[in-house]
Amino acid sequence: MACSYLGPCFLLICSLLGLFVSGSQIQRTSLPIISFDEGYTQLFGDDNLVMYRDGKRVHLSLDERTGSGFVSQDLYLHGYFSASIKLPADYTAGVVVAFYMSNGDMFEKNHDEIDFEFLGNIRGKDWRIQTNIYGNGSTSAGREERYSLWFDPSDDFHQYSILWTNSQIMMGAFSVGRDKVPSFRFYADNIPIREVKRTESMGGDFPSKPMSLYATIWDGSDWATNGGKYRVNYKYAPYVAEFSDLVLHGCAVDPVEQFPRCDNTESSQAIPTGVTPVQRIKMESFRAKFMTYSYCYDRVRYRAPPSECVINTKEADRLKSYDPVTFGGGRRHHGKRHHRSRSSHAEVISI
Repeated sequence: MACSYLGPCFLLICSLLGLFVSGSQIQRTSLPIISFDEGYTQLFGDDNLVMYRDGKRVHLSLDERTGSGFVSQDLYLHGYFSASIKLPADYTAGVVVAFYMSNGDMFEKNHDEIDFEFLGNIRGKDWRIQTNIYGNGSTSAGREERYSLWFDPSDDFHQYSILWTNSQIMMGAFSVGRDKVPSFRFYADNIPIREVKRTESMGGDFPSKPMSLYATIWDGSDWATNGGKYRVNYKYAPYVAEFSDLVLHGCAVDPVEQFPRCDNTESSQAIPTGVTPVQRIKMESFRAKFMTYSYCYDRVRYRAPPSECVINTKEADRLKSYDPVTFGGGRRHHGKRHHRSRSSHAEVISI
C-alpha cells in the first residue's frame, strides 16, 4: 500500500454498481480484496456482527439490544476504501447504515469526517443517501447533501467507495492521472454524484488529518426518517446490512507519530485519481434529477452559499420546485407531486 504525503488533499466520494475499464480507466478488482481479520476489528455489537465466507463477508445487524459496527485496524492518510453493501429491506424507518471515515476518537474537539449515511424509510418508500464532510470539528457548518436513487439498494449489492488522495476523494469508475485542484466527488452506480473543491476560505474545514474507516448500523429514530416522525419498529428486527468485497488500499499512519508509513511506489499507480468527461456529464445529470437537498442552495440556513459551492442553475431550479421555502425563499405549495418510477429513472440517466 502506498501513496505520497504531498500538499493538500482531494476528497471524493461515490457509490457504484462496479468499476469498469475503458481506455485509461481502472478495474476495482485490480485493488486487493481483504478478509475482515486482515484489516478490521469489531467496534461494538457483540454477536450482532457475524462473518461468512472465511471473513470475506460481514453482516451487521440492529435489534432491540444494540446495533453493531467495525473499524479499520489502521489510520490512513489518503487511499482507496471500498465495500459492496446490501441494505436491509421492508420497513426500515429510523435505521441508519453508515460507511465513513473519521478521527473523532483521536481529535474529539477538532475531528475530520467523510460520510456516507444510508437513511431507511417506511414500507413503500425508498432508502436515501446522505453525504457529508467535516474538517477540524466544523460540525456546526455541516455540508450535507441527500439524494434519491433509481435502484433499490436492498435488492442487491452495490459498491460504495471513498478515494482520498493528495488530490481528491472519489467513488466510481476512475481514470488514472493527477489532478491539481483539491476536491470531493461522490458517485452512485458508476455515476458521480458530488464534487466539493477545496477553497482557501474553507481553511481547516477541509478534512486533512489521518482517519479510520468505519461501518455501522444503528437506531437513528430521532432524525433519520422525516425528521424523526417515523421511528425504528423492532417488530421487523433484526435489520441486517451485508458487507463484502472489502478494500483497504491506503497510506497507513503510525497512531503515535501520526506519520504515513508509505512512499511513492508502483502500487500508488493503481489508485485512480481522475474523472472522465462522460462521468462529469453523468454527475450533472444525476444531480439535476435526484438530489433532494444541498446545503449550497439552502436559503434558510445560509444567506449566501459557502465559498466552496459551485451553483448550477439546473440543480437550483429543481430544488426550488421541490421545496420553495428552503431553496427559494418562496411559499410552499401543497399540490400533488408526480413521481417517476425507478425504471424511468434508469432510462433518464443512461448516457
